[in-house]
Amino acid sequence: MRKPFIAAVGAIALAGTALTALPASAAVGDVPAECAVYTTAYRSDGQRLSYGYDARKTSITSYPGDKLTWVPSAQQQIGGAGDTDLFISSELVTHPTDGYLYDLERRGERTNGVWKMTKNTATRMSSGFANTRILTIGTYVYRVAGTALYRYTLTYTGGKYVVSAPTTLKATGWDAVKTLTYERTEGTGAAAVDVLIGTKTNGELKEWRVNLATPTTIGSTVLQSTGWSSFGSLSSGYCQSHQAGRPLLGITPAGAASIYFDANQTDRIGTDIKGGSLGALNWTAKSYGQ
Repeated sequence: MRKPFIAAVGAIALAGTALTALPASAAVGDVPAECAVYTTAYRSDGQRLSYGYDARKTSITSYPGDKLTWVPSAQQQIGGAGDTDLFISSELVTHPTDGYLYDLERRGERTNGVWKMTKNTATRMSSGFANTRILTIGTYVYRVAGTALYRYTLTYTGGKYVVSAPTTLKATGWDAVKTLTYERTEGTGAAAVDVLIGTKTNGELKEWRVNLATPTTIGSTVLQSTGWSSFGSLSSGYCQSHQAGRPLLGITPAGAASIYFDANQTDRIGTDIKGGSLGALNWTAKSYGQ
């Protein structure tokens, strides 16, 4: 249920944001108009942004005071809630230099049409997170650092979030993974898996299936073999009328973006993924897959 929620939060955020309608193109035409996808980003000065694609329009959203004094090396939302005049979000972020994982708690309120951050605090949770490149949260927290993939249990105990010691799932090969985001959990019992999707330096768009009971058992499928190496973040969203499908938003570090539609997100087949470039949008803030 995290993906629909992210789409809903994006719609709330857009209430005070000017949208940019895109010219007709094959990329835009391939994505159903009711699909939406959003990506969190931080500028070099610590200001938080949201890059969005919704109803064939792009958006950049920011709130006064929604800043950190550092730019996270990785970020992922735990959960949240909101309506047209309020949002609350709990997130995990990693510090770029001190090696700690933080609990980021954010709250924004709109009064008389003006948004204000009423909470924006980052609290240290655990050391041992140096060199983190990617965080994503499914049944467990997954972390990519160096060549390795790790898994953590996240619990809420005594009024705060707590992470377990790491389990190393793979010690090599994950330096080639550029982006990674949780999609869904499927299967039951010993066959239950967290399904992750991401991109690699060799240009692949790939799906990984991490077995929950024996997490070092990871199945994978290459969805597309080329064309995905340039993205620094990949986010998936939600389509109201095409719920079997998903939009995918890729953003390059240089600020260009591409949008795609996967008509059947569970078929492990990439030939039905259509879309392409939205061009140079100047989305140059550091972005994080959602």
